[in-house]
Amino acid sequence: MAWTQTDLDAINAAIAVGAKRVRFQTHEVEYHSMTELLRARDLIKAEIEGETSSGGPIFTEYCGGY
Repeated sequence: MAWTQTDLDAINAAIAVGAKRVRFQTHEVEYHSMTELLRARDLIKAEIEGETSSGGPIFTEYCGGY
């Protein structure tokens, strides 16, 4: 899945209000902690900026049926 600025905006909006559930394109993800959410944000941001991702998967729990 290629991340977009819209995905980064969605995760930043969730962080701003303390939500742990985020919708990305066709996926909805619920993170277990704010730490996981921040890690996901950093990975998405790095990919958008063209850096190589060094972490593992950022989805910890699939909540959608798409």
